[in-house]
Amino acid sequence: PKNKPEIVTVPAANYIAVQGSGDPNEEGGAYQSAIRILYAVAYTLKMSYKTGRKIDGFFEYVVPPLEGFWWQEGVRGVDSAHKDSFHWISVIRFPGFVTREDFGWALETASKKKTPDCSAAEFLTADEGLCVQMIHLGPYDDGPASATRMDAYLAENGCENDLSGTRLHHEIYLTDACKVAPEKRKTVIRHPIRKV
Repeated sequence: PKNKPEIVTVPAANYIAVQGSGDPNEEGGAYQSAIRILYAVAYTLKMSYKTGRKIDGFFEYVVPPLEGFWWQEGVRGVDSAHKDSFHWISVIRFPGFVTREDFGWALETASKKKTPDCSAAEFLTADEGLCVQMIHLGPYDDGPASATRMDAYLAENGCENDLSGTRLHHEIYLTDACKVAPEKRKTVIRHPIRKV
């Protein structure tokens, strides 16, 4: 995506997902546990070719970036000042060749290792459809400024946000928060929209 708003149609995609709630910055909290589970399953799938597991259409690939769907009760978009009220679905996208059966194998295999209990992971299909998105450069807490730019762009182009209980604020983390300073972080912010 560009560093300015654009309207896109997002096709359906499959993900490893873990759902939860609470402040994502809580040390040892539910969100950090979810991330460990996601990567345990994602890397089990990535390395499947070394285990004897044959996945039809498999090719070696880079694990896609971490993503998240976020919402808060009674809030349109996200309110970063009240992180303890966040609900989230943390996800990592599957390559197109990964099936539910492959996911089930990876979940079982990862659970046998000395990793966190992976039973909270699920196979999720998201079909976002018509959306507005842009690259947000900077700290996560400054994301609302980019969302405001997207809202203005929508108003100029005959569209409006369509955030709801099923169409959620979506972030894709292109940089690793553990390795990149907050002011240099790149995050795709995506909102579902509808034509007015």
